[in-house]
Amino acid sequence: MGMTDEEVVLHDNLNSLKTNLKKVETGKIVLIGDIMLDCYIHGFANNLNSRAPVPVIRETRREEDVGAAAHVARGLESMGFESQIFGVIGDDRAGMSILEFLEEERVSTDGIGIVEGRKTTVKTRLLATRESLVQGEQLLLRWDVEDDQNIPDEAIKAIYEQAIEQLKDSFAVILSDYGQGVVNDEGVDSIIKSAKSMNIPIIADPKLTGLHRTHGVDWIVFQSRGFELMRRRIGETSDDSAAKNLIQTYDWKHLVVLSGENGVTIYSAGEETVHAPCTLGELRQMIGLIDAAVVAIAISISNDLDVNNTAILTNAACECILGAEQTDSFVLSRDDLVNRIGEIAWNLQVSKR
Repeated sequence: MGMTDEEVVLHDNLNSLKTNLKKVETGKIVLIGDIMLDCYIHGFANNLNSRAPVPVIRETRREEDVGAAAHVARGLESMGFESQIFGVIGDDRAGMSILEFLEEERVSTDGIGIVEGRKTTVKTRLLATRESLVQGEQLLLRWDVEDDQNIPDEAIKAIYEQAIEQLKDSFAVILSDYGQGVVNDEGVDSIIKSAKSMNIPIIADPKLTGLHRTHGVDWIVFQSRGFELMRRRIGETSDDSAAKNLIQTYDWKHLVVLSGENGVTIYSAGEETVHAPCTLGELRQMIGLIDAAVVAIAISISNDLDVNNTAILTNAACECILGAEQTDSFVLSRDDLVNRIGEIAWNLQVSKR
């Protein structure tokens, strides 16, 4: 049994994407957002505490890595782009670790402001399994260290002034909002207006409470749970009607919904909805899913891909995350993406023999 005409087109698109990805990416991207340190503590949870019904974890190892916008910056850099990241950290150990990690990966840190006395955001995850099990590690707890104080106005003003200055030779802008204060109303308004005046596409990963800051953005990325919550809030009965409503309300060009095992769907203003199904048989984890999607969309913009190929590419990037063995220190790379697209094309061809 051979492939259908539709499957032949998909197979050809996958091979074309694979060829394009093997070329060295170039270009600068302005990335504005919250910067964090991610900590992963691994261990065995064999027993319950004698005084409370909670597991006792015996730590075996721990890792630290950059998170949030800094993780996106590393992903962009791994693809060959020059990511100009703008955000703030504290003058503490966590902040200095972030700078060291980024500099090791040759990511420019010139746009990162160090605020004296501020706590750098740290997200710590405890993952464990029973010692008798070979695999099956689960997330047991996450605790966050955050600074409740607003970022100083002068620091925010400097960030956006520098970012706008860097737009002149950039091909895209990314807004990565984790609710820590870097992505604010006045700053975002200024960067969107400047990018629009230069015809520079904007990609945004917004907080649902910050959608008012996304008017006119070209690419919006949601995970399916966030999209479902928005659908209920606006009183729509279907995903299609909710997407159309949101696109019209906020003047977006494209709304990308990441649905894990159900793949990637892109709703567009004036274009047909496109869906790329997930091809994985097993999903291992989802940390970094939106970051990978944002990187894939940046690649799409760089290569002037249509919406259909953008959906295929974004889904492949998400599958790299969903199929990863470990949650710690995983950064989407060119080789990961090329190999995943190749596997999808091969599996499609083999399944039809």
